[in-house]
This record gives sequence, structure tokens and C-alpha cells, in this order.
Amino acid sequence: MCRRSATVCLVKSPLREYVSAGTLAGRLAGLADPRRRLGRRHPLVSVLLVAASAVLAGARSYAAIGQWARSAPQDALARLGARIAGVLQVRVPPSTATIRRIIALTCPGGLADLTGADPAGTTMLAVDGKSARGSRSGEVPAAHLLAAMTADGRTVTQPRVPHKTSEITCFAALLDPFDLTGITVTADALHTQREHAWFLAEDKQAYYLLIVKANQPGLHQQLRCLPWKDVTARRYDRERGHGRKETRVTRVLTVIGLALDFPHVVQAARITRHRTDLKTGKRTRQTVYALTDLTARQASPQVIGQLARSQWTIENRLHFVRDTAFREDASKIRTGRGPENMATLRNLAINVLRQGGHTNIAVGLRHTSYNPFTRPLDLLGIA
Repeated sequence: MCRRSATVCLVKSPLREYVSAGTLAGRLAGLADPRRRLGRRHPLVSVLLVAASAVLAGARSYAAIGQWARSAPQDALARLGARIAGVLQVRVPPSTATIRRIIALTCPGGLADLTGADPAGTTMLAVDGKSARGSRSGEVPAAHLLAAMTADGRTVTQPRVPHKTSEITCFAALLDPFDLTGITVTADALHTQREHAWFLAEDKQAYYLLIVKANQPGLHQQLRCLPWKDVTARRYDRERGHGRKETRVTRVLTVIGLALDFPHVVQAARITRHRTDLKTGKRTRQTVYALTDLTARQASPQVIGQLARSQWTIENRLHFVRDTAFREDASKIRTGRGPENMATLRNLAINVLRQGGHTNIAVGLRHTSYNPFTRPLDLLGIA
């Protein structure tokens, strides 16, 4: 059963059996076909591979994926496993309608898990959410997607937050299938919940670094009242770029025995960011607090500053990339499971481009588009 719905989306358990498969096609074989048996003409795995290859070549819509499929040569369709028709054994690509129907019906939880990066070996996992604004239809709100990203910028998985709930209710379900032993999970202030800390520290044997803001007024006030001026463990980081100059001061204090009302907490941090706009000269200052169960031996002020910084960069390395390189917020895909599955295909494209050595995703997409029927398939490992 799918861990995020009441439907059977996987051929059999366990899910990790398919995640560990050597090829993308082998992993996608774990998905159950959502179509009725009568009238199936194109293999499910083949259609999904077509969609993934087209998105990696720059396709942003169902129509663009269908056009890519119609233009694909026979050798590319053979590699993708397209169906064979006629006595001449001609490979026939799926139509735009077939692609639209399959993407809108395929289980989003299974697709995200089976195409995501394996968190094994990473030191940090950042969790954050994003709304696909263009998916809003009438009174139905836009699809809100909660993602987990590794330290090297690859997405592990991404479920859709159910309507009339929040990211908080999906946090445990997002991370539950994965072995997080020894990994530090970072999240913004929305996820600074005691239940999340218990879940990470006890159920997953992981560490946490959680941001504290005014949404937790009692805890925030406790942190503000700590003797920060007397702290000697501090770190200064200076950066210049994007039209501004920034200095970050990270102070860290061991809080064991201070009766701080949060489970397993060992250290608290105060991070003050001083920014100067190089064009206008305007100066701003922002102070945030963070809690972690990492000890001073495990995490110095420098490490804690890097962990907090990595949490903020999920906006730039994932959400901003999907908005600019793939025009996600302008996408009008709204029906069924289309919004979340298309976002998963974009995540897959970002993952394989980064794994292939591309640090700039827009440049990587242009590079694949110059040879659209060979390079995407090579990057996806489709033989």
C-alpha cells in the first residue's frame, strides 16, 4: 500500500527493493499501472521514461512532452521501450492524451520515492515546502509540496500536503521510509515542534537543527533571555554577492541544565545577519534562533552556521530553480495528480543534472536540448 494514500501503488513491498534497483526503469517497475487492463497499449514505464526524458530536454507541459515523443527517432524510442506495431516492427510513441492521463493518475508518493535520491551517505537533509501557484483552480488551492533535499542539492522525495492540513502533519510521513541514522535534519520555524524532535531523535536516530521564531512565543522568549553577550563560542562569516554584503554572526551556547522546554536539546544558537545593499547603502539586521541536539564536540559554531545556511539554500537550489528554469509557477497543470507528478519529474531532472556535474541547471537544460534525443537518455542511464 502507498504510505500516503489508500491505494495500491507498488507491485509489492518493500519499497526499498525498487529504490535500490540499478536503473531508473527498474525502479519505476515498482509502480502499479493505474489504468484498467482493457485498452492498455503503451507500457507504464515507457511512458514515464518518455516524460522524464522530455522534461530533462526542457519540456514544461503535457503538449511539449507529447511533441518531444512524436519527434523522437526510432532508436530513442527503442531505448525508451516504446511499443512495437505492425509487421515492420515500428516503434510508436505515446500520444499527448496518453501521457497526460498517466501522469495525472500515477501514484505521486510512489513516483517521488522511486525517482528521488538516496539519502545514504549525506550528512544533512533540509526540509521545506513550496506551492505550485499555477495549479490553483477555482476554489481548489494550489498544490503545496513538501520536499527533502540532501547536502549536495538532490531531492530525496516530495509529497503533496493534503488540502485543509499543513506541512506539520506530513513531516513524519515524508521521512519515515528512510534510514536517517546520524544525519542532521534541518527545517524552518514551522517544523519546530516537540513531536518532530521526538520523532527524529528517538524513532530515526537522527539529529536536528530547528529554527525558532515568534510562532513559538514561550520558547522564543526563553532563547532571547539567554546570556548571549557572555558567549565566547562564536563564528563570523562574510559574503559579498547578489548586490549585497552580508556578515553573519553565530553564537552557540550549551543549554543542558537550563530547563529549556524542548526535547533532547543540547545547544542553542543565535544567528545575526547584517546586510548592506551595495546599490542603496541600506542596512538591515535580522536575528534568528536555532535549537539542536548536537553536542559542542559534534557541532562547532562554524558547523551550526553552515547547517542553518544550508536550510535557507533549499529555496535557491530547488524552489527557485523550478520557478526559473522550468517556469513551474506559470504551469497550468491542475487536474488529478498532475501538479505533484510534474514537480517530481522536474526534481528528477535537477538531480541527474547535478549528478552529471552541472552546477547551473539552466545551462544544463540548454546543453541537453542541443541533442534532445540522446543526452537526456544518457543522463537518466537508459540503455
